[in-house]
Amino acid sequence: MSEAERATAALLELMARLRDPVNGCPWDREQTFATIAPFTIEEAYEVADAIDRSDPGQLRDELGDLLFQIVFHSRMAQERGWFDFAAVATSIHDKLVRRHPHVFAGAPVEGLEAQTRNWEELKARERAEVAALQQSSDTSALADVPKALPALARAAKLGRRAARVGFDWQEPGQVRDKVMEELAEVDEALGKESHERLTEEMGDLLFAVANWALHLKVDPEEALRAANAKFERRFRLMEAVAGTQDTKLESLSAAEWDELWRKAKEA
Repeated sequence: MSEAERATAALLELMARLRDPVNGCPWDREQTFATIAPFTIEEAYEVADAIDRSDPGQLRDELGDLLFQIVFHSRMAQERGWFDFAAVATSIHDKLVRRHPHVFAGAPVEGLEAQTRNWEELKARERAEVAALQQSSDTSALADVPKALPALARAAKLGRRAARVGFDWQEPGQVRDKVMEELAEVDEALGKESHERLTEEMGDLLFAVANWALHLKVDPEEALRAANAKFERRFRLMEAVAGTQDTKLESLSAAEWDELWRKAKEA
């Protein structure tokens, strides 16, 4: 048995012990798929954060936390007689083999763009097959786009799915025009008293911006994360500069804020 196999077996045994109905941990025994799901999402974001920080030690620990979430869900499924961790690993193994015919089935190796297109076509066929097996009436191109995705990431995924069946703009300039149209509608809604209308128009604007980013080959979620990080760096620097001047942030004028922001950008 390899070191990886021993470590995995030990983790699975630990999970079984934690869920033991007699001698397990009371907190772990009481958890359900629904109560654990928020932790699973949180751990995935912490993995992404460790990657952004380029911190190998933190990345190792966060990947472990995420793996534990998978083990936890697998154990609860096993207790219900649905599947176990081995079935989860086998499922993803078989799926990856299926989706890499150029590696495992002797298919010709093509460029990255063709591979991406083939990958999406394979996924679409798999979704159709699953829907047929489950006798699902949902055959939409948008079927199974997770509702739990962050709104901006989900907007991009919905846009990509719709584009695959031909519902898309031909060039980025057309999407830019749509963004400007939606911006004008936000301005128009500002003159109304309905906050609901303003919220709707702002959502339309954000959705259009997400699709504009896709046409410019920019991942909108990644772009916004980078913008958040840049803003945080600059704001913290402004706080530090104000601190050296023994200045309370709440007392700064608009002009003083502008000066601090300019210094932060220069730095």
